[in-house]
Amino acid sequence: MGDMEYYLVKWKGWPDSTNTWEPLQNLKCPLLLQQFSNDKHNYLSQVKKGKAVTLKENHRALKPAVAEYIVKKAKQRIALQRWQDELNRRKTHKGMIFVENTVDLEGPPSDFYYINEYKPAPGISLVNEATFGCSCTDCFFEKCCPAEAGVLLAYNKNQQIKIPPGTPIYECNSRCQCGPDCPNRIVQKGTQYSLCIFRTSNGCGWGVKTLVKIKRMSFVMEYVGEVITSEEAERRGQLYDNKGITYLFDLDYESDEFTVDAARYGNVSHFVNHSCDPNLQVFNVFIDNLDTRLPRIALFSTRTINAGEELTFDYQMKGSGDVSSDSIDHSPAKKRARTVCKCGAVTCRGYLN
Repeated sequence: MGDMEYYLVKWKGWPDSTNTWEPLQNLKCPLLLQQFSNDKHNYLSQVKKGKAVTLKENHRALKPAVAEYIVKKAKQRIALQRWQDELNRRKTHKGMIFVENTVDLEGPPSDFYYINEYKPAPGISLVNEATFGCSCTDCFFEKCCPAEAGVLLAYNKNQQIKIPPGTPIYECNSRCQCGPDCPNRIVQKGTQYSLCIFRTSNGCGWGVKTLVKIKRMSFVMEYVGEVITSEEAERRGQLYDNKGITYLFDLDYESDEFTVDAARYGNVSHFVNHSCDPNLQVFNVFIDNLDTRLPRIALFSTRTINAGEELTFDYQMKGSGDVSSDSIDHSPAKKRARTVCKCGAVTCRGYLN
């Protein structure tokens, strides 16, 4: 092919058997060419200590390892884009979901299903219809649902939480006469912020970062998953410990009958990493389902979180009062495998469990 640069082109919608070699002058895809160049540069940077052969060093072809990496990266990019599109089709909240991996070749998880609310396991019933509601004209000043439950209204006029951790949130429900703009309807509206599921560079797998600034004490997301019995949680917990993963979250506001398992079924919170010094705090929430054994779990910001910052919560929920994700008894008799913590916080406890 002489000294002219040629590129092997995969044509969209056509099988690999129809791939063709094309000179640069035939290619009218500047963004794809830029991605090609970036991927090549990234790979060569990773192996710069070796004897990587660049195109300038070998005019005949790219080194096979470089070409293989570029192809895998292109396929990964397509797979992640499709996953991102699927997540945004499935989510019911306002905030958009983005996916990013600039660290390795890991693609979408193969056994994860996005859901927007609790998924009860067989034999578990979730009553999602309230039996009574308020008739307030202004829930901020009148005796509303929280007062009926014997607690304070959770929010101030700026939609920030004003109650201490461990105190339950009672929001207005489907039987209330107040409208959608009621100041006591926050968690039920879902995530309002655009978030990004991204591949971390510190060995923690996937993580979640915010793409916009989040004010302190603001609702960020719910923790949802499959609702299972505590007995089933104990069985699964042993398996998860051996794999070094943690997705079990006890619903122990008043009892310890149920646990949320977000391993296979969950929302964005499935990908939020642990930190011993987190920027999210857990609260129990009751809306349509007033069964105190089955609170909804909401994550609120503990401080201002800047755009681009990773979101984290404490998997052991120290200081949250009534809620803990530390779902299995840690007595010596259990002999559970301990998972090393990689949060890097100054106050790191060393282990997730």
